[in-house]
Amino acid sequence: MTLSATHRGRAVVGVGRAAAIALIGLSALVAGCDRDEAKSSTVGAPAAARPAVPVSVAIAIAQDVPVYIDQIGRCMAKESVTVQPQVDGRVTDAHFIEGALVKKGDLLFSIDPRPFEAAVARADAALAQSRENLTLAQLEWGRVEKLQGTNAMSQSDIDQRRSTVRVNEALVKSADAALETAKLNLEYCSIKSPIDGRAGQRLVDAGNIVKANDAKLVVVQAMDPIYADFTVPENDFGTVRKYIAEGALAQPTFDGTKGGSTSPLKVEVEVPADSSKVLAALGAPARQAPQPQQPPQDQAAPATQPVAASATTRPTGPRAGVLTFLDNSVQNASGTIKLRATLPNADWYFWPGQFVRVRVILTTRKDAILIPATAIQVGQQGPFVFVANVVKGANDERAADLRPVVQGQRQGDLVVIEQGVQAGEQVITAGQMMIMPGAKVKVTNGAAASGATASAG
Repeated sequence: MTLSATHRGRAVVGVGRAAAIALIGLSALVAGCDRDEAKSSTVGAPAAARPAVPVSVAIAIAQDVPVYIDQIGRCMAKESVTVQPQVDGRVTDAHFIEGALVKKGDLLFSIDPRPFEAAVARADAALAQSRENLTLAQLEWGRVEKLQGTNAMSQSDIDQRRSTVRVNEALVKSADAALETAKLNLEYCSIKSPIDGRAGQRLVDAGNIVKANDAKLVVVQAMDPIYADFTVPENDFGTVRKYIAEGALAQPTFDGTKGGSTSPLKVEVEVPADSSKVLAALGAPARQAPQPQQPPQDQAAPATQPVAASATTRPTGPRAGVLTFLDNSVQNASGTIKLRATLPNADWYFWPGQFVRVRVILTTRKDAILIPATAIQVGQQGPFVFVANVVKGANDERAADLRPVVQGQRQGDLVVIEQGVQAGEQVITAGQMMIMPGAKVKVTNGAAASGATASAG
């Protein structure tokens, strides 16, 4: 069969396309073979080793720590007196400096005494008159007393003379009481401090007229010792009551003796907003906080490597007192119970009305495991830490071991670990974000040679 020119051209084009497709497939096959050969040539090559991650570590320590309850409380003066006038009159003078320490019996205010001096004079005169009347009645009674039982004088007159004596005796007592009242009112013109304490702001100036028991002149508050009142939830009340021994709430003294037969619970109180810089500028003594043990410096490590210094806490730290009061009922509205600590305050460090942090020390836990709080990380399964374990057979090589932990109470910058870490183990405190479980790590703040030996053994 003979094809036309047009059909012959289409046949040629179809053959060309088929040849091109075959050529492309062959090229792809050759390239795939080349990649397979290249891949097969690198299967036996060792992978590049990942470098050790630099980390800082601290050694977990075992020491006795307190078991405590923390609450927010408020300082209260042991004695607080609002001084008021007890007589009416004009204030003539104020004899104290606002904010100064006053002693019991110190003169605070004076009220114009002249009206009361006149009242004393009147009462004194009335008493003298009553005494003269009594003397006259007694003389008359002495004349008629011998006439009893005779007809010289009627019994009615005799009884009248006897009654006159008794009435005048009563009038003398009444006049004497009036004189004492007048003297007492005159004494009230000199208003004195009822307690030892610190005087507050003067509320009435000289020249003002005051009424008895109606005006507030000044508030005097005893500063030493001072109370710290706080509450605990009803759920914690059973725990607190468990550690309160009988007699432990007796009022204590601060000369080394105790008011009760047993030792009261210790309470630590501190001011939350206290400024360390200000107290340091005032010369307050520094107090060092307990620190976890750090691994000894590696001899080969550079001298410029950072080492954890023994940091200081607040210059003064918490003040120690004792638990002296436990309320007799739980407050219905809040479900809390009120407690009170008493603590010395000779330097006026605490101020009445000031909010404070209160820590009730219930007991002491022996040999608790402590690690820095910075070592604890939180994952989906809860808190964990990385422990730097020495790899057996290696000199300085360590591996990060992930340990789930159960946290206890905080102790400053440290945390009690209930479960997961043993004393002497090295926990990673810095660099955790760059490591995975089992990853190689390099300790940059010193290698614990003795710890490494113990781990290796």
